[in-house]
This record gives sequence, structure tokens and C-alpha cells, in this order.
Amino acid sequence: MDYDVLPAIYFLIIAFLTIIFTSLITLYCVATQYPTLKRSKKERTFYDVNSSSEQFFPSLKDPFSINLSVIVPAYDEEKRLPPMLDECLEFLENRQNINKSFKYEVIIVSDGSKDQTVKVALEYNKKFGSDKVRILDLKPNRGKGGAVRMGVMSARGAVILFADADGATKFSDFSKLEESLIELIKCDYITDPKGAAELDGVVCGSRSHLEEESLATRSLFRTFLMHGFHFLVWSLAVRSIRDTQCGFKLFTRKSARALFSSIHVERWAFDVELLFLAEKLKIPISEICVNWTEIDGSKIVPVLSWLQMGRDLFLIWLRYKIGAWKVAGDLDKLKLE
Repeated sequence: MDYDVLPAIYFLIIAFLTIIFTSLITLYCVATQYPTLKRSKKERTFYDVNSSSEQFFPSLKDPFSINLSVIVPAYDEEKRLPPMLDECLEFLENRQNINKSFKYEVIIVSDGSKDQTVKVALEYNKKFGSDKVRILDLKPNRGKGGAVRMGVMSARGAVILFADADGATKFSDFSKLEESLIELIKCDYITDPKGAAELDGVVCGSRSHLEEESLATRSLFRTFLMHGFHFLVWSLAVRSIRDTQCGFKLFTRKSARALFSSIHVERWAFDVELLFLAEKLKIPISEICVNWTEIDGSKIVPVLSWLQMGRDLFLIWLRYKIGAWKVAGDLDKLKLE
């Protein structure tokens, strides 16, 4: 070895380690350990068709007052939203006709939509009333995770479901999720909503059983990215759930309080952070196969979105690892602005 180059090698190693150390310190210092929830006065209210006035949403801190809240995040979904709501509300109305004690609400969260999403949602508000259908109009766009969190924070249910606005998952498969939740927490949220609200449990809809079928239609590159993302999720964050990204998840009120008070990520990777936190807090989780169909109009750009999620996934792992982010686990630690 030419010993004249050793000083240069040592310098490069020290420079590299200095950059890494400085980056970690910067990442730690600029991060907010506990999440901040920014919500304007307008975003705290919904339009009540009965009184023709704006009324304040309740808070997730409040006790439950109904059995089920369904949160539907929607960004420019004027076309895909009506079929999903028709199916969802028909199912819930039939459930209520069978069991008069069953009470529900659907909160449609327009995430800075620029089309007629709010106008479409208001038609359902007029038809079913504000006790059953409410619209949360966010300005500006928060991202799917931000929209879901804002909806959950406004929910009244003993249990809370979030379901994608595209209707890709058959809403009737909610029966599978609620059966799994009842088995998981050993309590029925319809006959004993108080008991269910005070227990911990999360049930995830899953498309993992459809993986082989979808692989046949994917390019080699997209298949590689998909497997790469799944490997990152398994190695860095979530090991108990195969499909972290299915937009059909059910939470008890207690678990929703703990998890949604703690999440920092507001874009596509928020599901991973939710389940990462659930594992960290030792909240019981189950995964149930659901019927799922690809619906045209997805906002996900396959390659770019997966790369962004991969980046966010690494940052989730790193920030919790170095203590830049901490698990709140309690709404009292969530900073409201």
C-alpha cells in the first residue's frame, strides 16, 4: 500500500462519519417529538342540515355516543365516491333496520378537493341527515394519513373504521372485520359498546391472498419494487401484518386514541407507522382477507409513490430509533394548533 494515500483515506472516513453524525443530530433537533395537529376553526365544524348552521365536531377525547364511525378520506373523488357511499350506506341502513339499537355515522373527509367532492357528499348529508353523514372539508390538502387522522379525531364511535373512497374493498366485508374484532377483544361493540370502546384492538383488511394473481399482470420492475417495499416494511417496521396498505382498517376507540395521537406521517406510509406503533404499544392486531378490485382513478403513481413510501419508511424507523420521534400514546400529548 502507498502510505502517502493513508492520510487522504483517513480524512475521507472522518468526513463521512462527521456527515452522518451531523445529519443524525440535525434530524433529531429539527423533529417534533410528539405530533402537532393544525386545525382551523372551519375544519372543526360540519354543516347541520337540520338547523341549517355550522356545528362543532366532537372530539376523540369525548366518550363514545354511537356504535360505529366510518371515516372516508376523499381527494377529488366526485366520480368514485357515490358508488362507494351507496354501498356503504345501504349496508349500514340494513344493519340498523335489523337492529334498532345500532347507531352509526359516516364522516367524509374532503382532503383539499378541487372538484365537486364536497357537493356530492352534501347530497348524502341532505338525504340521510347530519347525525348519519357529516362532511369535514380540509384546506389545504393534508395527504391521506392526515385526512384519516382528522376524521378519526372527529369520530363518535365505540369502534372506528376507515375505508377508501374508491370502493375497491366490498363494504359488506366489514362483517368479516367486526367478527374478527369481537373475537380479538372478546366483546361485542353493538351489545356492549362501552366495553368495546375501552379495550384495545385493531383489525386490518388484507389483499395478501390476491398477491399471486396480481403478480401475473405486473411488470418485472414493479414486482421488484413491490417485494422491495414489503421487505423494508418487514425488516424495519411491521412483522405481524402482510398487507399494511389496504385501506380498510377497524379500531376500538381506545386504540384509535393511542395510535392517532402518535402518528407523524401524513402521506401514503401512514398505515405502516400506525401498525408499527400498534406493535410497539402491544395492541392486539389481526389480519382478515377481503374482496378487493382495482378501480380506475387511483392517485398512486406506482413507481414514484413506492419510492416515496420507501423513503418515509426508512425515516419512520430512523426517527424512532434515535428518539427524534416518541410514542405519545395519549391525546393529552398531542399538540393542537
